[in-house]
Amino acid sequence: MHRFSVAGWSALMLITLGACSAPDTPLRMISEKITVNAGVDEVWRAWTTTEGIKTFFAPDAKVEARVGGPFEIYIDPFAAPGMKGADEMVFLAVQDKRMISFTWNAPPSLPEARKQRTVVVVRFVSRGDTLTDVTINHMGWGEPTADGEWGKAYDYCAKTWPNVLKNLKKRFDSGPVDWKPWLEALQKQRTPLLTPSAVEQQPVEKKPR
Repeated sequence: MHRFSVAGWSALMLITLGACSAPDTPLRMISEKITVNAGVDEVWRAWTTTEGIKTFFAPDAKVEARVGGPFEIYIDPFAAPGMKGADEMVFLAVQDKRMISFTWNAPPSLPEARKQRTVVVVRFVSRGDTLTDVTINHMGWGEPTADGEWGKAYDYCAKTWPNVLKNLKKRFDSGPVDWKPWLEALQKQRTPLLTPSAVEQQPVEKKPR
């Protein structure tokens, strides 16, 4: 039987790691960080419970912090199933009060990219009883092409994550987000305006003689 020596194994690992550390194309990743005025326990609950998510991220959600559990963020709760926001996303890893990772998708406006899945890692670092560093790394992006949606999806998320973290900070500085104006605006978009011309076109019910 051929025995692979420790030296041989070490050499193979160095070759493999060298190949992995020098990709032909640079890794595209969105990285954002913020310091929140709250202890890590509170910040952890904000990210890992349905009620917590609703205080800063979206008006509705379905969150169960376990591997394979849902991490569904409903930006538009009135939309059809599958079109509410981050539908059908799941937790990939959960390390108590240290890290979560979950799948993510593109917005409904980018249907081709939305079929794909990227990965988001959120890390929490306690800085005492009243401060917590929160870092987001969003990776797993396809290469942008002239006729594809990967570039647009990347740009969308690059603008979105800073706003999410700002809302998280505001949630602990001044209170939870009031989603009422947002929900009212969504409802108005779904209510057709009854213009004078539309009124004229309404069928008139004829009364029996």
